[in-house]
Amino acid sequence: MDYQLLLLTIAVSFILAVIAAPLIIPLLRRMKFGQQVRDDGPQSHLKKAGTPTMGGIIIMVAFTLSFLKFSVVNSDFYVLLVATLGYGLIGFLDDYIKIAFKRSLGLTARQKLAGQLLVGIVLCILLNNAGHNTGISIPGTDISFDWGGWFYYPFIVIMMMAVTNAVNFTDGVDGLLSGVSAIALAAFAVVAMQATSIAAGVCAAAMIGAVLGFLVFNAHPAKVFMGDFGSFGIGGAIGAIAIVTKSELLFVVIGGVFVIEMLSVVLQVASFKTRGKRIFRMSPIHHHFELGGWSEWRVVTTFWAVSLVLAAVGLILSKGL
Repeated sequence: MDYQLLLLTIAVSFILAVIAAPLIIPLLRRMKFGQQVRDDGPQSHLKKAGTPTMGGIIIMVAFTLSFLKFSVVNSDFYVLLVATLGYGLIGFLDDYIKIAFKRSLGLTARQKLAGQLLVGIVLCILLNNAGHNTGISIPGTDISFDWGGWFYYPFIVIMMMAVTNAVNFTDGVDGLLSGVSAIALAAFAVVAMQATSIAAGVCAAAMIGAVLGFLVFNAHPAKVFMGDFGSFGIGGAIGAIAIVTKSELLFVVIGGVFVIEMLSVVLQVASFKTRGKRIFRMSPIHHHFELGGWSEWRVVTTFWAVSLVLAAVGLILSKGL
Protein backbone atom coordinates (compact mmCIF):
# COMPACT_ATOMS: atom_id res chain seq x y z
CA MET A 1 0.00 0.00 0.00
CA ASP A 2 1.28 3.47 -0.90
CA TYR A 3 1.86 5.41 2.33
CA GLN A 4 1.73 8.63 0.30
CA LEU A 5 -1.96 7.93 -0.33
CA LEU A 6 -2.55 7.74 3.41
CA LEU A 7 -0.65 10.98 4.06
CA LEU A 8 -2.65 12.72 1.33
CA THR A 9 -5.89 11.43 2.82
CA ILE A 10 -4.91 12.68 6.28
CA ALA A 11 -4.01 16.11 4.89
CA VAL A 12 -7.22 16.51 2.89
CA SER A 13 -9.42 15.32 5.75
CA PHE A 14 -7.63 17.65 8.18
CA ILE A 15 -8.08 20.64 5.88
CA LEU A 16 -11.76 19.82 5.36
CA ALA A 17 -12.33 19.68 9.12
CA VAL A 18 -10.47 22.94 9.72
CA ILE A 19 -12.50 24.65 6.98
CA ALA A 20 -15.83 23.18 8.12
CA ALA A 21 -15.48 23.94 11.82
CA PRO A 22 -15.68 27.77 11.62
CA LEU A 23 -18.81 27.38 9.48
CA ILE A 24 -20.55 24.75 11.60
CA ILE A 25 -19.72 25.98 15.12
CA PRO A 26 -21.55 29.35 14.76
CA LEU A 27 -24.50 27.49 13.22
CA LEU A 28 -24.65 25.11 16.21
CA ARG A 29 -24.51 28.11 18.53
CA ARG A 30 -27.35 29.90 16.71
CA MET A 31 -29.45 26.75 16.85
CA LYS A 32 -28.75 26.62 20.61
CA PHE A 33 -27.20 23.17 20.34
CA GLY A 34 -25.45 23.64 23.67
CA GLN A 35 -24.00 20.99 25.94
CA GLN A 36 -26.10 19.86 28.92
CA VAL A 37 -23.66 19.25 31.79
CA ARG A 38 -24.31 16.60 34.43
CA ASP A 39 -24.92 18.02 37.91
CA ASP A 40 -22.99 15.13 39.50
CA GLY A 41 -19.89 15.70 37.38
CA PRO A 42 -16.75 17.67 38.22
CA GLN A 43 -17.73 21.19 39.29
CA SER A 44 -15.16 22.63 36.90
CA HIS A 45 -17.29 21.32 34.02
CA LEU A 46 -20.32 23.43 34.95
CA LYS A 47 -18.81 26.42 33.14
CA LYS A 48 -18.87 24.37 29.93
CA ALA A 49 -22.67 24.38 29.86
CA GLY A 50 -23.87 25.90 26.61
CA THR A 51 -20.71 25.12 24.64
CA PRO A 52 -21.85 23.95 21.19
CA THR A 53 -22.08 20.18 20.88
CA MET A 54 -22.81 17.82 17.98
CA GLY A 55 -19.44 18.87 16.58
CA GLY A 56 -19.19 15.30 15.38
CA ILE A 57 -20.79 16.70 12.24
CA ILE A 58 -17.40 18.26 11.47
CA ILE A 59 -15.62 14.94 11.92
CA MET A 60 -18.11 12.90 9.95
CA VAL A 61 -18.29 15.31 7.01
CA ALA A 62 -14.50 15.52 6.70
CA PHE A 63 -14.15 11.75 7.10
CA THR A 64 -16.87 10.81 4.63
CA LEU A 65 -15.73 13.14 1.85
CA SER A 66 -12.08 12.10 2.07
CA PHE A 67 -12.89 8.39 2.47
CA LEU A 68 -15.19 8.43 -0.58
CA LYS A 69 -12.54 10.30 -2.56
CA PHE A 70 -9.48 8.16 -1.85
CA SER A 71 -10.70 4.66 -0.95
CA VAL A 72 -11.12 1.76 -3.32
CA VAL A 73 -14.67 0.42 -3.49
CA ASN A 74 -14.77 -3.20 -2.39
CA SER A 75 -16.34 -5.33 0.34
CA ASP A 76 -14.10 -3.76 3.01
CA PHE A 77 -15.20 -0.31 1.88
CA TYR A 78 -18.87 -1.04 2.53
CA VAL A 79 -18.20 -2.61 5.94
CA LEU A 80 -16.13 0.39 7.02
CA LEU A 81 -18.60 2.97 5.72
CA VAL A 82 -21.66 1.26 7.20
CA ALA A 83 -19.95 0.82 10.58
CA THR A 84 -18.80 4.43 10.80
CA LEU A 85 -22.01 6.06 9.59
CA GLY A 86 -24.32 3.46 11.16
CA TYR A 87 -23.00 3.81 14.68
CA GLY A 88 -22.55 7.52 14.08
CA LEU A 89 -26.28 7.77 13.33
CA ILE A 90 -27.07 6.23 16.72
CA GLY A 91 -24.91 8.90 18.32
CA PHE A 92 -26.58 11.60 16.25
CA LEU A 93 -30.03 10.56 17.47
CA ASP A 94 -28.74 10.48 21.05
CA ASP A 95 -27.32 14.01 20.70
CA TYR A 96 -30.48 15.35 19.07
CA ILE A 97 -32.74 14.02 21.82
CA LYS A 98 -30.49 15.52 24.48
CA ILE A 99 -30.66 18.91 22.81
CA ALA A 100 -34.32 18.83 21.78
CA PHE A 101 -35.49 17.88 25.27
CA LYS A 102 -32.80 19.87 27.16
CA ARG A 103 -31.53 16.95 29.22
CA SER A 104 -28.15 15.30 29.77
CA LEU A 105 -29.42 11.84 28.79
CA GLY A 106 -30.62 11.07 25.27
CA LEU A 107 -31.57 7.62 23.99
CA THR A 108 -32.36 5.06 26.67
CA ALA A 109 -29.90 2.22 27.21
CA ARG A 110 -32.32 -0.19 25.52
CA GLN A 111 -32.71 2.07 22.50
CA LYS A 112 -28.95 2.39 22.10
CA LEU A 113 -28.55 -1.37 22.49
CA ALA A 114 -31.22 -2.03 19.86
CA GLY A 115 -29.56 0.37 17.43
CA GLN A 116 -26.12 -1.13 17.99
CA LEU A 117 -27.54 -4.63 17.58
CA LEU A 118 -29.17 -3.68 14.28
CA VAL A 119 -26.02 -2.11 12.82
CA GLY A 120 -23.99 -5.08 14.05
CA ILE A 121 -26.30 -7.52 12.27
CA VAL A 122 -26.02 -5.53 9.03
CA LEU A 123 -22.22 -5.66 9.32
CA CYS A 124 -22.33 -9.42 9.84
CA ILE A 125 -24.44 -9.83 6.71
CA LEU A 126 -21.95 -7.76 4.70
CA LEU A 127 -19.01 -9.74 6.09
CA ASN A 128 -20.68 -13.08 5.42
CA ASN A 129 -21.60 -12.12 1.86
CA ALA A 130 -17.97 -11.11 1.26
CA GLY A 131 -16.70 -14.49 2.49
CA HIS A 132 -14.91 -12.88 5.43
CA ASN A 133 -12.44 -15.09 7.31
CA THR A 134 -14.10 -16.13 10.59
CA GLY A 135 -10.86 -17.12 12.31
CA ILE A 136 -9.47 -15.16 15.26
CA SER A 137 -5.75 -14.81 16.00
CA ILE A 138 -4.15 -14.09 19.36
CA PRO A 139 -1.74 -11.13 18.96
CA GLY A 140 1.95 -11.88 19.41
CA THR A 141 1.47 -15.63 18.97
CA ASP A 142 0.91 -18.12 16.20
CA ILE A 143 -2.28 -19.26 17.90
CA SER A 144 -5.52 -18.90 16.01
CA PHE A 145 -8.89 -20.59 16.13
CA ASP A 146 -11.97 -20.73 13.97
CA TRP A 147 -15.25 -21.83 15.49
CA GLY A 148 -17.16 -20.83 12.40
CA GLY A 149 -19.79 -18.18 11.80
CA TRP A 150 -22.04 -19.34 14.65
CA PHE A 151 -19.41 -18.10 17.10
CA TYR A 152 -17.67 -15.40 15.08
CA TYR A 153 -20.62 -13.25 14.07
CA PRO A 154 -22.19 -12.97 17.55
CA PHE A 155 -18.66 -12.12 18.73
CA ILE A 156 -18.49 -9.33 16.14
CA VAL A 157 -21.82 -7.87 17.26
CA ILE A 158 -20.71 -7.87 20.90
CA MET A 159 -17.27 -6.54 20.00
CA MET A 160 -18.70 -3.58 18.09
CA MET A 161 -21.03 -2.76 20.99
CA ALA A 162 -18.07 -2.86 23.37
CA VAL A 163 -15.78 -0.79 21.14
CA THR A 164 -18.29 1.97 20.38
CA ASN A 165 -19.32 2.29 24.01
CA ALA A 166 -15.70 2.22 25.22
CA VAL A 167 -14.79 5.02 22.80
CA ASN A 168 -17.88 6.95 23.88
CA PHE A 169 -16.90 6.68 27.56
CA THR A 170 -13.51 8.22 26.73
CA ASP A 171 -15.13 11.45 25.56
CA GLY A 172 -15.48 13.78 28.53
CA VAL A 173 -12.43 16.03 28.76
CA ASP A 174 -11.38 18.63 26.18
CA GLY A 175 -9.21 16.99 23.53
CA LEU A 176 -9.00 13.59 25.25
CA LEU A 177 -10.85 11.41 22.75
CA SER A 178 -9.56 13.30 19.71
CA GLY A 179 -5.95 12.65 20.69
CA VAL A 180 -6.34 9.08 21.93
CA SER A 181 -8.34 8.05 18.87
CA ALA A 182 -5.83 9.65 16.48
CA ILE A 183 -3.04 7.61 18.10
CA ALA A 184 -5.01 4.36 17.99
CA LEU A 185 -6.04 5.00 14.38
CA ALA A 186 -2.41 5.68 13.40
CA ALA A 187 -1.45 2.28 14.78
CA PHE A 188 -4.33 0.62 12.94
CA ALA A 189 -3.27 2.40 9.73
CA VAL A 190 0.06 0.57 10.03
CA VAL A 191 -1.81 -2.69 10.67
CA ALA A 192 -3.91 -2.02 7.57
CA MET A 193 -0.76 -1.51 5.52
CA GLN A 194 0.51 -4.88 6.75
CA ALA A 195 -2.80 -6.48 5.85
CA THR A 196 -2.74 -4.70 2.45
CA SER A 197 -6.28 -3.45 2.98
CA ILE A 198 -6.36 -0.15 1.12
CA ALA A 199 -9.88 0.63 2.28
CA ALA A 200 -8.98 0.12 5.96
CA GLY A 201 -5.83 2.20 5.62
CA VAL A 202 -7.68 5.05 3.93
CA CYS A 203 -10.48 4.80 6.52
CA ALA A 204 -7.96 5.16 9.33
CA ALA A 205 -6.22 8.05 7.56
CA ALA A 206 -9.47 9.86 6.82
CA MET A 207 -10.53 9.62 10.45
CA ILE A 208 -7.08 10.68 11.71
CA GLY A 209 -7.24 13.88 9.65
CA ALA A 210 -10.82 14.54 10.73
CA VAL A 211 -10.18 14.16 14.47
CA LEU A 212 -6.94 16.16 14.33
CA GLY A 213 -8.72 18.95 12.48
CA PHE A 214 -11.47 18.82 15.08
CA LEU A 215 -8.85 18.86 17.85
CA VAL A 216 -7.82 22.35 16.73
CA PHE A 217 -11.19 23.55 18.04
CA ASN A 218 -11.67 20.92 20.77
CA ALA A 219 -8.42 21.42 22.68
CA HIS A 220 -8.82 23.04 26.11
CA PRO A 221 -10.70 25.31 26.39
CA ALA A 222 -12.95 23.63 23.85
CA LYS A 223 -14.93 25.77 21.43
CA VAL A 224 -17.05 22.75 20.48
CA PHE A 225 -17.74 19.21 21.70
CA MET A 226 -18.04 16.24 19.36
CA GLY A 227 -21.01 14.66 21.15
CA ASP A 228 -22.05 11.05 20.66
CA PHE A 229 -22.31 11.57 16.90
CA GLY A 230 -18.55 11.89 16.77
CA SER A 231 -17.60 9.35 19.45
CA PHE A 232 -19.86 6.57 18.15
CA GLY A 233 -18.70 7.23 14.59
CA ILE A 234 -15.05 7.04 15.64
CA GLY A 235 -15.75 3.84 17.57
CA GLY A 236 -17.49 2.33 14.57
CA ALA A 237 -14.51 3.12 12.35
CA ILE A 238 -11.91 1.72 14.76
CA GLY A 239 -13.87 -1.47 15.38
CA ALA A 240 -14.49 -2.05 11.68
CA ILE A 241 -10.81 -1.50 10.83
CA ALA A 242 -9.86 -4.12 13.43
CA ILE A 243 -12.34 -6.54 11.88
CA VAL A 244 -11.41 -6.17 8.21
CA THR A 245 -7.68 -6.36 9.01
CA LYS A 246 -8.26 -9.50 11.12
CA SER A 247 -6.83 -7.83 14.23
CA GLU A 248 -9.96 -8.06 16.36
CA LEU A 249 -8.16 -8.90 19.62
CA LEU A 250 -5.40 -6.37 18.94
CA PHE A 251 -7.91 -3.66 19.79
CA VAL A 252 -7.58 -4.63 23.45
CA VAL A 253 -3.95 -3.46 23.32
CA ILE A 254 -3.96 -0.60 20.80
CA GLY A 255 -7.26 0.64 22.20
CA GLY A 256 -6.17 -0.06 25.77
CA VAL A 257 -7.18 3.39 27.02
CA PHE A 258 -10.71 2.81 25.72
CA VAL A 259 -10.79 -0.57 27.46
CA ILE A 260 -9.62 0.96 30.75
CA GLU A 261 -12.27 3.67 30.52
CA MET A 262 -15.02 1.11 29.95
CA LEU A 263 -13.79 -1.21 32.70
CA SER A 264 -13.77 1.68 35.16
CA VAL A 265 -17.46 2.23 34.49
CA VAL A 266 -18.32 -1.48 34.72
CA LEU A 267 -16.37 -1.92 37.97
CA GLN A 268 -17.85 1.24 39.47
CA VAL A 269 -21.42 0.18 38.75
CA ALA A 270 -20.83 -3.41 39.88
CA SER A 271 -19.18 -2.31 43.12
CA PHE A 272 -21.90 0.20 43.97
CA LYS A 273 -24.73 -2.24 43.26
CA THR A 274 -23.18 -5.14 45.18
CA ARG A 275 -21.35 -3.39 48.02
CA GLY A 276 -22.87 0.07 48.05
CA LYS A 277 -19.37 1.52 47.69
CA ARG A 278 -17.56 3.26 44.85
CA ILE A 279 -14.09 2.24 43.69
CA PHE A 280 -13.35 5.53 41.96
CA ARG A 281 -14.22 9.10 42.89
CA MET A 282 -16.17 9.12 39.63
CA SER A 283 -16.24 7.08 36.45
CA PRO A 284 -15.17 6.99 33.66
CA ILE A 285 -11.70 7.02 35.17
CA HIS A 286 -10.56 10.31 33.65
CA HIS A 287 -13.03 12.04 35.98
CA HIS A 288 -11.46 10.18 38.93
CA PHE A 289 -8.18 11.95 38.26
CA GLU A 290 -9.91 15.29 37.74
CA LEU A 291 -11.61 15.02 41.13
CA GLY A 292 -8.22 14.09 42.56
CA GLY A 293 -6.89 17.49 41.60
CA TRP A 294 -5.44 16.88 38.16
CA SER A 295 -5.95 19.64 35.60
CA GLU A 296 -7.71 18.74 32.36
CA TRP A 297 -4.47 19.23 30.46
CA ARG A 298 -2.62 16.83 32.77
CA VAL A 299 -5.33 14.20 32.35
CA VAL A 300 -5.30 14.58 28.57
CA THR A 301 -1.52 14.49 28.12
CA THR A 302 -1.14 11.54 30.49
CA PHE A 303 -3.79 9.54 28.65
CA TRP A 304 -2.22 10.47 25.32
CA ALA A 305 1.14 9.19 26.58
CA VAL A 306 -0.39 5.92 27.78
CA SER A 307 -2.12 5.54 24.43
CA LEU A 308 1.19 6.03 22.59
CA VAL A 309 2.85 3.32 24.66
CA LEU A 310 -0.04 0.89 24.12
CA ALA A 311 -0.09 1.63 20.38
CA ALA A 312 3.63 0.84 20.18
CA VAL A 313 3.13 -2.41 22.12
CA GLY A 314 0.26 -3.32 19.81
CA LEU A 315 2.42 -2.76 16.73
CA ILE A 316 5.20 -4.87 18.21
CA LEU A 317 2.71 -7.68 18.79
CA SER A 318 1.46 -7.33 15.22
CA LYS A 319 5.06 -7.24 13.99
CA GLY A 320 4.49 -3.71 12.70
CA LEU A 321 7.66 -2.45 14.43
